[in-house]
Amino acid sequence: MKKKVIAAMLAGAMVLGTLTGCGNGSETGGEDNSGQASDQDSGSDQASDESGAGGSTELTFIFADGDEGAKESMNEIVNRFNEANPDITVTIEPGNGGAYSEFLKTKDSVGEFPDVMEMRDTAVYVRAEKLEPLSDEIVSLFKTTTDFGGKVYTAPLAGENTNGIIYNKKYFDDNKLEEPATYDEFIELCETIKEKGDMAPLVVGGQDIWHMGFLYHKAYNDQVLSQDPDFIEHCYDGSKDFSDETMKKTFEELQEIFQYAQDGWSSTPDAQITTFLVNDMAAMMYSGTHMFSQIQSAAPDLEIGWFPIPSPDGKLRLVGGGGVGGLAVSAEAAQDPAKKEAAEKFIKFFYEPDNYKVYCEKLSAIPATVEEPELDVADVLQEVIDATNEADELAPMWNGRTGNNELPPDFRNFTYKTLIEVLQGTRDIDSACEELNKTWKVGMESFNPLTGVGIE
Repeated sequence: MKKKVIAAMLAGAMVLGTLTGCGNGSETGGEDNSGQASDQDSGSDQASDESGAGGSTELTFIFADGDEGAKESMNEIVNRFNEANPDITVTIEPGNGGAYSEFLKTKDSVGEFPDVMEMRDTAVYVRAEKLEPLSDEIVSLFKTTTDFGGKVYTAPLAGENTNGIIYNKKYFDDNKLEEPATYDEFIELCETIKEKGDMAPLVVGGQDIWHMGFLYHKAYNDQVLSQDPDFIEHCYDGSKDFSDETMKKTFEELQEIFQYAQDGWSSTPDAQITTFLVNDMAAMMYSGTHMFSQIQSAAPDLEIGWFPIPSPDGKLRLVGGGGVGGLAVSAEAAQDPAKKEAAEKFIKFFYEPDNYKVYCEKLSAIPATVEEPELDVADVLQEVIDATNEADELAPMWNGRTGNNELPPDFRNFTYKTLIEVLQGTRDIDSACEELNKTWKVGMESFNPLTGVGIE
């Protein structure tokens, strides 16, 4: 019997407090779940017929569903799995992607932690013993994985989402604009477009707080990590704090860039930034490769280009490589042998080349598996791949690091909120740094990998 993906909608009260931003890693997600309504409704109808089926193993599955490509690909792969495995039913529950990290915490707190999930705050859940180590058979599927104490808990969905400028190529050609080779040339390009006055140089989806992480990491990488890759560790040991001059320069660089964002950027959701690009409302956006398929779907004839923004010192520092996030199995589900076997079967099915191809192509993701699917790679994605091969530095986002450079819980979102205040002119940089220091001290009281607080 053909099975549909089942959506269990949450009550509004449950998610009321979860609107502060999503979890880690790729920094993707949003809150528009309307695209799945018809499939979810029909799936819910069928669920009542199958819930009592003898011998059927049921799994709940949650992922950050704000990105349309993620929703489409996950739904398709789950549907394929359910059709191929009549003795197992995988049920998708909407992840409210814009606040995914908080959403997952809420599910855990009310006793509804999923059986299989997209895991972003991996270290937090490993320490809480909420995740089951993956089998060697699953781990062997991937080029690289991240381990915790010699155990791997996540199957990487892809290489880290490489950010860069995606632009309207026709607009550039018509106006004889060229890709910048330096940071200063990038600022000059933005100024040229701004002076033309026909569209915004940049579109930013600042309503979704996690979206702020794209440009924040770029500036933080330029100013802080370039000088001290272990800056967070040194904040833990007290040798540095967020009043450091490199942090102030991070805010200054972002102030310079955000003067070229569209009016109302702080109230624009990430889901609308494609609209700005394809409707000649903005010439460029700074985001990850997951946006390629969204733009193509919205405007198949629009030709886009891509380039990285070099650091002010001339180096090319990009997000890339393997990260700590990915698909994970809950420790509670693994206590049931049937559920554990079904969960592992689902993960292996997900990464079979014909299925994994769906995910990679929908999100323009660089495959993480040893056996790579045959992808129809667009020229623009090849540019990204080439850039990652040529980068001076390739590493995860600032909030995707482990060990002594792992952030305290919720510090990332507080930083982005403080950044927005600075960019809107309601807080100066010195005050922002003071607030970060205060919040950091509070965070260290419950989490400090150097002293072991919060680790066990």
